Amino acid sequence: MPRYLLSIYQPDGDPPPPEVLDPVMAELGRLNDEMRAAGAWVFAGGLHPPSTATVIRAGGEVLLTDGPFVEGKEHLGGFTVIEAEDLDAALGWGTRLAKVLAPLAVEVRPFAG
Repeated sequence: MPRYLLSIYQPDGDPPPPEVLDPVMAELGRLNDEMRAAGAWVFAGGLHPPSTATVIRAGGEVLLTDGPFVEGKEHLGGFTVIEAEDLDAALGWGTRLAKVLAPLAVEVRPFAG
């Protein structure tokens, strides 16, 4: 079965306060449980802020730099990997995830190969 990456993009800055974030995380947990029950969920994870990232560039020599690869107002905040019959099914899960995390954007992309 094809695998899809559901990437969650969030704005830079502090996370919402607990009274806003806690209900969202509870609903996200319920959606993850539903994906597991349907056999779609493979794994998921949240990421630390971009300030914790290290970028490695290898050319003539290896160069390590702190922070994200590009400057932007949004960054990858987390992801879910799912298995779905086809793109339409993956988009269905992605849409449900976007509704839980609104107004955050969710990108759905198939794995190669």
